[in-house]
Amino acid sequence: MPLYEYRCSQCRKEFELLVRGETKPVCPHCKSKRLERQMSAPAAPSSNAGPECPGRSDSCREQPMPCCGARGCCL
Repeated sequence: MPLYEYRCSQCRKEFELLVRGETKPVCPHCKSKRLERQMSAPAAPSSNAGPECPGRSDSCREQPMPCCGARGCCL
Protein backbone atom coordinates (compact mmCIF):
# COMPACT_ATOMS: atom_id res chain seq x y z
CA MET A 1 0.00 0.00 0.00
CA PRO A 2 1.65 3.21 -1.11
CA LEU A 3 1.64 6.27 1.11
CA TYR A 4 0.87 9.44 -0.86
CA GLU A 5 0.92 13.12 0.06
CA TYR A 6 -2.05 15.23 -1.05
CA ARG A 7 -3.25 18.84 -0.96
CA CYS A 8 -6.97 19.49 -0.98
CA SER A 9 -8.06 21.98 -3.66
CA GLN A 10 -11.02 23.04 -1.55
CA CYS A 11 -9.67 23.59 1.99
CA ARG A 12 -5.92 23.70 1.05
CA LYS A 13 -4.94 21.26 3.83
CA GLU A 14 -1.99 18.93 3.21
CA PHE A 15 -2.05 15.33 4.45
CA GLU A 16 -0.79 11.79 3.83
CA LEU A 17 -2.96 8.78 2.98
CA LEU A 18 -2.43 5.08 2.44
CA VAL A 19 -4.10 4.29 -0.88
CA ARG A 20 -5.38 0.76 -1.46
CA GLY A 21 -6.02 -0.48 -4.98
CA GLU A 22 -8.45 1.67 -6.94
CA THR A 23 -9.70 3.53 -3.84
CA LYS A 24 -10.48 7.19 -4.58
CA PRO A 25 -9.08 9.27 -1.68
CA VAL A 26 -11.05 12.06 -0.02
CA CYS A 27 -9.86 14.92 2.18
CA PRO A 28 -10.08 13.91 5.86
CA HIS A 29 -10.81 17.55 6.79
CA CYS A 30 -13.60 18.59 4.39
CA LYS A 31 -14.38 15.30 2.55
CA SER A 32 -13.67 16.87 -0.86
CA LYS A 33 -12.55 14.59 -3.70
CA ARG A 34 -10.67 17.43 -5.41
CA LEU A 35 -7.13 16.46 -4.38
CA GLU A 36 -3.73 17.20 -5.87
CA ARG A 37 -1.10 14.52 -5.32
CA GLN A 38 2.15 16.14 -4.18
CA MET A 39 5.70 15.20 -5.08
CA SER A 40 7.51 13.52 -2.23
CA ALA A 41 10.96 12.10 -1.82
CA PRO A 42 11.17 8.37 -1.16
CA ALA A 43 12.37 7.35 2.27
CA ALA A 44 15.78 5.73 2.25
CA PRO A 45 17.13 3.62 5.08
CA SER A 46 19.70 5.45 7.13
CA SER A 47 22.94 3.93 8.28
CA ASN A 48 22.46 5.88 11.55
CA ALA A 49 19.11 4.25 12.37
CA GLY A 50 19.44 2.43 15.63
CA PRO A 51 18.39 2.54 19.24
CA GLU A 52 20.17 5.85 19.85
CA CYS A 53 19.79 8.96 17.71
CA PRO A 54 22.56 11.51 17.51
CA GLY A 55 21.39 14.69 19.16
CA ARG A 56 18.74 13.17 21.41
CA SER A 57 18.60 14.86 24.77
CA ASP A 58 19.28 12.82 27.92
CA SER A 59 15.67 13.16 29.10
CA CYS A 60 14.44 11.53 25.88
CA ARG A 61 16.79 8.55 25.90
CA GLU A 62 14.68 6.65 28.45
CA GLN A 63 11.47 7.10 26.46
CA PRO A 64 10.43 4.26 24.12
CA MET A 65 10.11 6.53 21.10
CA PRO A 66 11.15 5.64 17.56
CA CYS A 67 14.42 6.93 16.25
CA CYS A 68 14.71 10.16 14.24
CA GLY A 69 12.64 10.38 11.09
CA ALA A 70 9.68 8.40 12.36
CA ARG A 71 7.60 11.46 13.33
CA GLY A 72 8.06 10.59 16.96
CA CYS A 73 11.68 11.40 17.58
CA CYS A 74 12.32 13.32 20.73
CA LEU A 75 15.21 15.69 20.10
